[in-house]
Amino acid sequence: MSSDKAGTGNGKPPMRDALVTAAFRLFLERGYEQTTVDDIVALAGVGRRSFFRYFPSKEDVVFPDHERCLADMTAFLAAGTGDEEPVRRVCDAARLVLRMYAENPTFSVQRYRLTKKVPGLRAYELSVVWRYERALADYLRRRFAARRDGTLQADVIAAAVVAAHNNALRSWLRSDGQGEASATMDHALAYVQSAFGDAPAPVAPEQPEDVVVVVSRRGAPLWRIVQEIESTLGRD
Repeated sequence: MSSDKAGTGNGKPPMRDALVTAAFRLFLERGYEQTTVDDIVALAGVGRRSFFRYFPSKEDVVFPDHERCLADMTAFLAAGTGDEEPVRRVCDAARLVLRMYAENPTFSVQRYRLTKKVPGLRAYELSVVWRYERALADYLRRRFAARRDGTLQADVIAAAVVAAHNNALRSWLRSDGQGEASATMDHALAYVQSAFGDAPAPVAPEQPEDVVVVVSRRGAPLWRIVQEIESTLGRD
């Protein structure tokens, strides 16, 4: 039986990683529903107590990194000085979640495929997403406390950030984690920033003046020329 010591130079407990690796190997071979906690600990070479020391349930082993990511995102938001543009700050916070997924594309894609197949995991994932959204909304509520409809604005913007993030993330996962996820994410979050951020509205470029050329018979009366011009402008 392996030791339960959690001590490596990079700070990640090897036992925790071993349990996640064993779990996903069995999920892929047998299916999620057919795999039990006993199966996982047997493959990892540890006891049940070791599993529940790290994961409260079998569902949690599918999402082993979200607690850390949520804590990091909450700390990032709290570390702001208050001078940052609020919408840009929550967009940057959402990028931390993308970074978590991009750290291990293979694992992220496997989890995405597994979650799509298991309704219970999908429901669990939605509860995790809701916690991210609440963290963003809580930050915005504090920043918008003096605004009229500040709470409404905070909740709407937080939901928009999560929707944009998830749209970009799923697009990347559907491509099997190929390419740079950050480019797609930047595009999606820029849409939220432009819709809700405090950046000055772009100045519309000046439109060139219309030039109308009318060919008329020499000596034609002025009213006829005016009629031709009005007719031409009407056709445009």
